[in-house]
Amino acid sequence: MSARVDGVDPPAEPEWESPDPLRWVIWNAPTGVMVFDRDTNGPLLLDDETALEEVLSGMREAGVPESDDYPGHPCS
Repeated sequence: MSARVDGVDPPAEPEWESPDPLRWVIWNAPTGVMVFDRDTNGPLLLDDETALEEVLSGMREAGVPESDDYPGHPCS
């Protein structure tokens, strides 16, 4: 095995594995409905209610999963 010349290792794989490989989830959180990004492990914040409704409508039409449970992984 050879060492990399630039001294930068490739990124490690995440230690958690999502049961659902999809990046986006519609999360019915206690504070309201949110678009949740599994890659960043956080909600996509849309301040404009009209824009949020349009995004959610499009996601539902596309079949994006919707859940009442927290869709992310634990913070480390």
